[in-house]
Amino acid sequence: QVQLVESGGDSVQAGGSLRLSCTASGKTYSSYCMAWFRQAPGKEREGVAAQFLLGNTTYAESVKGRFIISRDNAKNTAYLEMNALTSEDSGTYYCAADVFGPLSDDALRVRGRHCLLGTPAYSWWGQGTQVTVSS
Repeated sequence: QVQLVESGGDSVQAGGSLRLSCTASGKTYSSYCMAWFRQAPGKEREGVAAQFLLGNTTYAESVKGRFIISRDNAKNTAYLEMNALTSEDSGTYYCAADVFGPLSDDALRVRGRHCLLGTPAYSWWGQGTQVTVSS
C-alpha cells in the first residue's frame, strides 16, 4: 500500500524557516502531482503548493515568493521550503499525491501537466506534521 510520511515540522519564531519533507513508499513510479496542504484549527484545509513531476509548480497566493516546493524523484521525496514564516502559517501540514505512474501518453494528455490545489485532486495523504510559528 502507498504510504506518505511527512517530517520536519517544528516550532519556530516568526521570520524563521523550515524545510518539510514527504517520502512516498509502496510504489515503483513517482506520483504525477505531489502537493502540500495545511489546516489550522477551525479552518478548512487549504492547498499550499504542488508540483507536476519535476516541472510545473503551483502556489497559493499567500505563500508565493516565500515557499518553494521541490521534488527528488530518485528518493521519491517532496520538499517544502518555508521562509519568512508568520503566525498565519501555523497549522498541520499534509503531504498529498494524486496518482502514481506510469500513465499512457493519451491519459497524460487528458490529465494535463499541471497540478491543482484542491483536495479532490488527491488520493493519498500523509498523517500531517505540525508547524507552529510564534510571534
